[in-house]
Amino acid sequence: MTALTVNGERVEVDRPADTPLLTVLRDTLGLVGSRFGCGAGMCGACLVLLDGKAVPACDTPLWQAADASVVTVEGLAIGGPNPVQQSLIEHQAAQCGFCISGVVVRATALLDARPDASGDDVAAALERNLCRCGTHQRIVAAVLAARTVPA
Repeated sequence: MTALTVNGERVEVDRPADTPLLTVLRDTLGLVGSRFGCGAGMCGACLVLLDGKAVPACDTPLWQAADASVVTVEGLAIGGPNPVQQSLIEHQAAQCGFCISGVVVRATALLDARPDASGDDVAAALERNLCRCGTHQRIVAAVLAARTVPA
């Protein structure tokens, strides 16, 4: 059994220690907001916060999350959409939505660390989040609008 905290709730899962965290989240815990994209931690679709840091859940083994805090895109919306989620909705920044959970996680981590992030900062942070719909400019604008410190 591996114990971890997911979205503020302590859970124990009976999976092999090398099971990808994404598999545990989706198949064991039913948290399907994080997507399986490339399977190599490169596309950003599966990002979660692990002790506050955005990490790819597809290539993070369960043992690495033991006794850690995991926050998924669902966890960011407890009590309603977080500022990044709300801004993405208001700016209609998503089309197919496949990449958006990872974008929300990485952008939230960025704004938590740097509430005054510039457009260049946001673009650089989201560079590895692949959006095949081509809405990067709208996504960056929405993230900038979600900042707590105006430009």
